[in-house]
Amino acid sequence: MAEPKWDGVIETVHYAPDARIDWVRAYERRGATYSDVVLLKREALIRKIQSGRKFASGRRVPNLAGTFTELEPVRLEGAGEAAYVVCGSSRNGHDDLGKIPVV
Repeated sequence: MAEPKWDGVIETVHYAPDARIDWVRAYERRGATYSDVVLLKREALIRKIQSGRKFASGRRVPNLAGTFTELEPVRLEGAGEAAYVVCGSSRNGHDDLGKIPVV
């Protein structure tokens, strides 16, 4: 089975004191390759996911450009203002990107 095409890969996350995502460090797909690292605020990430873009958590393989490992889908749970961002099978009721390194 073919590996899914991700629109972005999240590499690290920074949480605000209230345990919500403040920003993430990610790579976004630009055609056949990925961008340099970009910082996305929580609101921008949620807008991108709501618009249908597919994000995954993962680690970039050094010296191999757009190659990532340990990919898990990132999704929204809940709706409207109560929406939160989760990764994998997490169901904690708040933002939780699992094993993504925190900075």
